[in-house]
Amino acid sequence: MTAVSAEPLNGHLGFWMANLQPEHLSQPRFEGEDTIDLAIIGGGLTGLWAAYFAKSLDPSLSIAVLEAERIGYGASGRNGGWASALVPGNRARFARAAAEGKSASIALQQEFIRSVDGMLDTLGGEGIQADQHKGGTLSAAHTEAGLQRLLDKRQADLSYGYAPEQVQVLDRQEFKNLINIDDVHGGLFYPDVARIDPAKLVHGLAGVLESKGVRLYESSRVLSVENGTVTLEAGRVRAPMAFICTEGYSAPLLGPRRLIPINSSMIVTQRLDDRDWEHIGWNGLQCLNDSAHAFIYAQRTADSRIAIGGRGMPYRFASGTGGHGRTSEATVRQLLQKLHRFFPGIEFRAEHAWSGVLGVTRDWNASVTWDPGSGVGASVGYAGHGVTSAFVGARTLAELALGHKTERTQLPWVGYRSRSWEPEPIRWLGVHAMYRLFGIADAWEEWRGSAKTSALAKFGSRLAGLHE
Repeated sequence: MTAVSAEPLNGHLGFWMANLQPEHLSQPRFEGEDTIDLAIIGGGLTGLWAAYFAKSLDPSLSIAVLEAERIGYGASGRNGGWASALVPGNRARFARAAAEGKSASIALQQEFIRSVDGMLDTLGGEGIQADQHKGGTLSAAHTEAGLQRLLDKRQADLSYGYAPEQVQVLDRQEFKNLINIDDVHGGLFYPDVARIDPAKLVHGLAGVLESKGVRLYESSRVLSVENGTVTLEAGRVRAPMAFICTEGYSAPLLGPRRLIPINSSMIVTQRLDDRDWEHIGWNGLQCLNDSAHAFIYAQRTADSRIAIGGRGMPYRFASGTGGHGRTSEATVRQLLQKLHRFFPGIEFRAEHAWSGVLGVTRDWNASVTWDPGSGVGASVGYAGHGVTSAFVGARTLAELALGHKTERTQLPWVGYRSRSWEPEPIRWLGVHAMYRLFGIADAWEEWRGSAKTSALAKFGSRLAGLHE
């Protein structure tokens, strides 16, 4: 078995970005003045997909993507690598806000399910190689209480548009036959999920856009968007249309209380040998999460590692974004302990650790907005479900701006408005209290082998607006 060794590389935008080939590493800075049809602020998945779909709808458009740091700098290059059908928000809340009621949320969920294959088909058609593999997701329960939560979740999924075969119940042995987690009680399997390398995805998409004539700029921070003018640190762009696609970095343009950056941290292990994989299984290359309140998310990478993430320090005071993503040693230890608990007898070490931020609104519901009067739109608030959300949100935003009425432009997250976050220090205290409650609840359930969800966790879930 493999042995433990040195401290991991920490930060540097994470493992995925650090392993990009040199040809992906730079774009020019925007300086001076220009006039174009569409300015897109943010060089992550939302901004790049928005450029892709806008160019597809109208190839004559002149489009520039303006990125403050580098392409894929934020969550788009640092995430867990899941293209899932998870809706970014509370489906019951979307239903209550829509005139069509629950049928609107069902339509939203089904659009997300279809869009997993839609995105994979697009990647294949454009020749983008991002280690994509549609192996589904396994959700593991470590306690009877956790298994009951998954069964309840399945019932909710069925009521919001999943077919029974799209969310399958597994008993303990069926689960262990797929991934041999030591303490698993059973779980769920969702086939409509794909593993990806997020940095390869975002930079592969950037390459496609360059070939289509879209201009990409890095180190080009936007200061304001108003009256058809995008003002940057080193210049100005006049554009009748502007898309704000900055997710967890949106506070300077959308306001500090529209959404906040929630931190998520990851590690990637050393390459595991054949004996390790023989013990673990995981031959289907499924994504993996669990039913804990402070849940993990993981994948088996294309080069035979395990990449696993969790919340770590959830929120920095005054919406700090954490720069290049250094994460704490305590978080690294917690994630390694999870792996040791899942797969006892195998020694894991973290070779790279990193963190990044995701955008979260006050009720955890994302939105796509377009104001034809100002010519400004946005797609933000994915709450950690960003890979497919970026694809659907960007496509919807392009359709709205270019006047194409589709089934997507009628979905309930279009025009949805969440209330503002509380001012500091209330929001710092609230976010940390919620995650503290979840941590205590997990420890309590695991210690007691609980058959029922902790009342603390139920309170925290309702406080956050996560309960459907």
